[in-house]
Amino acid sequence: MSATTDMAKASHSRRRWQRRKLAALAAACIVLTAFVAWALSLGPLPLTPAREVSTTIVDRNGKLLRAYAMADGRWRLPVDAKTGVDPGYLKLLLAYEDRRFHLHRGVDPLALGRAGLQLVTRGHIVSGGSTITMQLARLIEPRRERSVYAKLRQMVRALEIERRMSKDQILDLYLAMAPFGGNLEGIRAASIAYFGKEPKRLSLAESALLVALPQSPETRRLDRYPEAARVARDRVLDRMVEDGQISEEDAIGAKAVPVPRLRKPMPILAPHSADQAMASVKDTPVIALTLDGGLQKVLEALARDRAVALGPSISIAIIAVDNATGDVLARVGSPDYFDDRRAGQVDMTRAVRSPGSTLKPFIYGLAFEDGFVHPESLIDDRPIRFGSYAPENFDMTFQGTVPVRKALQMSLNVPAIALLDRVGASRLSSRLKQAGANLVLPKDEAPGLAMGLGGVGITLQDLVQLYCGLARLGNTLPLREIVNQRGNPRDSLRLLDQVAAWQVGNVLMGTPPPENGVHNRIAFKTGTSYGYRDAWSIGFDGRITIGVWVGRPDGAPAPGIVGRTAAAPILFDAFARTGKLPAPLPKPPRGTLLASNATLPLPLRRYRPMGELVRTDGEQAPRIQFPLNGSRIDAASADGTQFSAMPVKVAGGVLPMTMLVNGVSVGEIDGRRRRLIDPPGPGFARLTVIDARGAADTVVVRIQ
Repeated sequence: MSATTDMAKASHSRRRWQRRKLAALAAACIVLTAFVAWALSLGPLPLTPAREVSTTIVDRNGKLLRAYAMADGRWRLPVDAKTGVDPGYLKLLLAYEDRRFHLHRGVDPLALGRAGLQLVTRGHIVSGGSTITMQLARLIEPRRERSVYAKLRQMVRALEIERRMSKDQILDLYLAMAPFGGNLEGIRAASIAYFGKEPKRLSLAESALLVALPQSPETRRLDRYPEAARVARDRVLDRMVEDGQISEEDAIGAKAVPVPRLRKPMPILAPHSADQAMASVKDTPVIALTLDGGLQKVLEALARDRAVALGPSISIAIIAVDNATGDVLARVGSPDYFDDRRAGQVDMTRAVRSPGSTLKPFIYGLAFEDGFVHPESLIDDRPIRFGSYAPENFDMTFQGTVPVRKALQMSLNVPAIALLDRVGASRLSSRLKQAGANLVLPKDEAPGLAMGLGGVGITLQDLVQLYCGLARLGNTLPLREIVNQRGNPRDSLRLLDQVAAWQVGNVLMGTPPPENGVHNRIAFKTGTSYGYRDAWSIGFDGRITIGVWVGRPDGAPAPGIVGRTAAAPILFDAFARTGKLPAPLPKPPRGTLLASNATLPLPLRRYRPMGELVRTDGEQAPRIQFPLNGSRIDAASADGTQFSAMPVKVAGGVLPMTMLVNGVSVGEIDGRRRRLIDPPGPGFARLTVIDARGAADTVVVRIQ
């Protein structure tokens, strides 16, 4: 009986144990089902907004030029842990925050157990159990409460993050989102704001500080609580010494470094180019420009220094372009982006202004191309009238007969207008537009002779594109500033033929430089617009073309601001600050005529307006070289009672030649084509010379 009873009791016990197991399993299934249902109820992980970053503008080498804060004012810069962050910082971060980061799958049971044991044995938190992935989950879905529920939520999200992202992607996103106080998020924003540099090279003290700040970013803000930040940094160093990550000596040295107490401004190089890129390219976190950050920085400093010397209302613009590619290497739109008095936020490289004499080289280029003049040809610089238009030189004097080369180098107005009259203003305008320049004429006006002296509007960047075409032997490239921007045509455009372009460059290479320049190193041209409103200087060597504009942004006159004394010295300084010696210009193209005036073909020895023919026997019509038409002659004695003899010099003509003063013969010109005449008295006198074949020339002078 007892045996039967024992067996019954054992069977009942087994059934009861099985029922308990089944109940426990059912409960576990219910809990698991509920947990899964709860996890699924969390919805999709909001990774898209988490990946949003500040738009950054970088140069051709990836260097940060400027960053723009996000719409809510936060600074969050994209980061690549492998190439953009100091390895020492990463080692310190993982050792302090998550030493098993590369081993766990989002949740580290060992870290959780260690944190719990330290809490029980020491009575306070020594190290947290959260992995970097769990911290990232908290950053993606920020919550203020600290509870078991919140921790479970982080674990679930951490597992999901690990399933969807690689370890490198997780680390990059964490380094971009980690809070560092105020509106600073991410290692790059913090390093730039606190240390003024990218986090590629950090000291031990800097690395430890950046590890400590995200633990409590608001109570350790360097601009508010620097002492609390220092204590937290030293705690990180002590912990790393305990774990054997760094030596005691290194920790002592790092602790001696003071912590920063002020935030540094975010970099703002090339602000006008950055603004233009932001307006042109949408939904791109990183916009790469063709600019060279180093050159941009030194040219901005040059413009700032020179503007201070020139006056508080004077602005300066500089643009540098690579000849071979048309890439913009530097663009300085104003000396100071934040200077309202100089209208600093207006990009003067894109402003339409009067070019002064800077279009003259293209007049000469078309004349060379047409073949009716050569750099060694002679041309007259004397008073002349084209209808109602009578051009004058900047210094109100005339040089007489000069080589074409000298006429361009001295920027003489009369020869340039004479050639433009022969070339045609409409043809010059069409050719420049064909080469990519946008010329702006007054409303309802057609191109005229005045455009040769600045009677047209053009931007500095278009002028630089044209001069770059001279360096490229006659073809231009549309300037490019945004790398790989769609819709930007890159086909070359015709400006001049190769020989004409080389001849212009060769002439400009001999232009006398300013006091801070060296002869025959840079081909350049200056210009000053009417009323001293714009001063220009554009130059090129075999590698780069640089343009400089100086003036007032509001278009008001700036007396004393002329191209040669205001803009040219800046141009030569800009070339010097490129850090490279000027590159030689291309060699003469095939077919270039290299000759002196005496060995030129007869029609090229002297420029003649349309209709003036060369004599068949090689003689030219007589021309009075001195005195010049319209000139003033000081011939009176000190007391004004007597007048000294006045020399007359004649070129060309067939001897014998007769000299007339106010229509009265005063004798013949001698064999050297010279004669001294007695002035008829104060006032205007008409001097005429007639050669043996009846050809004549007349000038009117004022004797005083």
